[in-house]
Amino acid sequence: MKNSTEVTQFIFLGLTNDPELQVPLFVIFTLIYLITLIGNLGMIMLILLDSRLHTPMYFFLSNLSLVDFGYSTAVTPKVMAGFLIKDKVISYNACAAQMFFFVAFATVESYLLASMAYDRYAAVCKPLHYTTAMTTSMCARLVIGSYVCGFLNASIHTGDTFTLSFCDSNLVRHFFCDIPAIVVLSCSDRHITELVLICVVSFNIFFALLVILISYTFIFITVLKMHSSAGYQKALSTCASHLTAVSIFYGTIIFMYLQPSSSHSMDTDKMASVFYTMIIPMLNPVVYSLRNKEVKRAYEVVLEAKLSLGLQF
Repeated sequence: MKNSTEVTQFIFLGLTNDPELQVPLFVIFTLIYLITLIGNLGMIMLILLDSRLHTPMYFFLSNLSLVDFGYSTAVTPKVMAGFLIKDKVISYNACAAQMFFFVAFATVESYLLASMAYDRYAAVCKPLHYTTAMTTSMCARLVIGSYVCGFLNASIHTGDTFTLSFCDSNLVRHFFCDIPAIVVLSCSDRHITELVLICVVSFNIFFALLVILISYTFIFITVLKMHSSAGYQKALSTCASHLTAVSIFYGTIIFMYLQPSSSHSMDTDKMASVFYTMIIPMLNPVVYSLRNKEVKRAYEVVLEAKLSLGLQF
């Protein structure tokens, strides 16, 4: 199929057209984005500055923070512009770029969460062999593999979506260029595109989930065999943050993408999309820092260092 030249831009219908909600929503989403920005970039800087956090778990966490910042930035600023200056138009190429980077970063996050599950398995089930199992090269391979899978997946979906013809409507019943919202506008046969979407997303989700489930099955078996309550509590606290992040992320993704476009309710999809494009990237740094003594300690050290520098001047 060849691209239609009739549609050169898309127009977002956005979250709401109620004029009274535009400013409050702009303020809310600006605050969410600022918290996401400070939380994720702050986490990266904290891990870089504190040598005690130079471990495999925090290497993965720093990449997770980078990815959260990336896919939130691919979507949120355009939504904020829509509320503030009523700019709800996006060019054909910009829409393709937004879709590409959002899908890429979301897929990378999926594989990073699987890599972190394997890391937790090695830490809890094979503590004596942890340093030899999770070497620097092993961690680098897992992270690079996550990025390769993410950008390859984004290339497949973006290429597949934008080879469709768009010749009827350019009104996107969404606030960003999400795949189902764009595919439904096509005037050509979209059966193959929907099939590719479901098959590729299913593979990515279930492969990553399989790694996570197998890892946690072994973790729970190991935890149940522990006779020390201190070891039991340490194992659970080590995994709690990761399990929370996994549940939120995969629950939303499965709800959004593993259904045909005919069964999509765009209003429901919008609410779910707000959750995984804006709320999850904001929550991840909070989830990982609230339940993590090492991160809290690192924050305190950095804060004390800044206070002492301030007092000197």
